[in-house]
Amino acid sequence: MIDLYPAIDLLGGRVVRLRQGDYADETVYGDDPVAVARDFAAAGARWIHVVDLDAARSGDPVNRPVVAAIVSAVEGLARVQTGGGVRSLADARELADAGVARVVMGSAAVSNPSLVEAASDVVAVAVGLDHRDGDVAVHGWTEGSGLALDDAYALFPTADVFVITDIGRDGMLVGPDLDGLARSAELAGAPVIASGGVSSLDDVIALTRIENLGGVITGKALYEGRFTIGEALAAVGSGTS
Repeated sequence: MIDLYPAIDLLGGRVVRLRQGDYADETVYGDDPVAVARDFAAAGARWIHVVDLDAARSGDPVNRPVVAAIVSAVEGLARVQTGGGVRSLADARELADAGVARVVMGSAAVSNPSLVEAASDVVAVAVGLDHRDGDVAVHGWTEGSGLALDDAYALFPTADVFVITDIGRDGMLVGPDLDGLARSAELAGAPVIASGGVSSLDDVIALTRIENLGGVITGKALYEGRFTIGEALAAVGSGTS
């Protein structure tokens, strides 16, 4: 069984989804992210994936109080994994103090891999590797890094997990990159969490068949009623049987 991570993307305090990481192409799904998180946890989700899109773009963690409120709202039901603008040891420590179970480091990790090792002493770290056609992107998906995805995993020996996002599929409901994710799961030295493109329960089940995959993040498909949390949890449980 793999873990399900329903996603809450925060922009200006609202729940949104971007198409292919484009800040100019957003869909708003709600004004109360805490209520959304509470509903996810009540439906059985044991993890919630939160992304501060404002911080990812600007570095200003304006949504951090919202993240803390989400942690409080789901305490005892679900753990929170959060990313977006986690760029320093102080950021990791502040989120850990707020009760976040795992932080996601992307741009900062790629720029300074040793930061992941230092932060791992404070809180579990997921290294977020967001890519376009195998080229890792940084700074809110606005720039290429020049680092190939296949070469990235070895840089982060203390990573708790890797979150792999195919930007070209994110928010598009076109299905995940199964072959690419299978390759990532084989190469990475820690469990891989798939992100981007999930459009149906069939996609979720297909992901569970990838050896060593640790989890799946889903957002837009949930918000648009393609399936429910309960149905997805049943799928991740049945897909490996």
